Amino acid sequence: MAGSIYISIAFVIGVLLGRMGVLPVDTLPPGMMEYVLFGLIFFVGISVGANMEVWKIIKKMHVKIILLPLSVIIGTLAGSAAVSFVLERISFSEALAVGAGFGYYSLSSVLIAQLDGEVLGMIAMLANLMREIFTLLASPLLARFFGRLAPIAAGGATAMDTTLPVITRFCGKEYTVFAIFSGVVLTLLVPLLIPFCLAWR
Repeated sequence: MAGSIYISIAFVIGVLLGRMGVLPVDTLPPGMMEYVLFGLIFFVGISVGANMEVWKIIKKMHVKIILLPLSVIIGTLAGSAAVSFVLERISFSEALAVGAGFGYYSLSSVLIAQLDGEVLGMIAMLANLMREIFTLLASPLLARFFGRLAPIAAGGATAMDTTLPVITRFCGKEYTVFAIFSGVVLTLLVPLLIPFCLAWR
């Protein structure tokens, strides 16, 4: 929870500094966003490849385990599509791209900003950060009223790291493997699904 608060504070400070012109965007080196994006994807690859627990899960678990991240993908994109019909300024493809961040606010916001612009990138940052915070706060209620897989689904890509302690606490240690597997699958799909969704424009 503390990490999410720090991220939110850093974001607000950045917005204020940019608004006041203290650190104007045009002072950044050309292509800086692209280098940051490549760096993020590189480190995501390292973290997934080095997570031996995931490979053990894949070997031990039945193929049905893929239904969990698949359900999260379908539910998230369906919800995002529904939102696009309510918000006039967000197109169908843009809503899908924001939803395809699956809670991974750092990677999705940079990637969307690079592909579509800073405005949608900021929306992706806020939407996916709110998903993580919601999971951290609502996991006890989700597990109680909707079942122990609900916090994992709500956490999306963050179920493998930042929201994992909360998921383990309220769902039980036996659900840790499901959370890690689902989180890794969704994390891998973020840099693939976002460009795909935006290509529909």
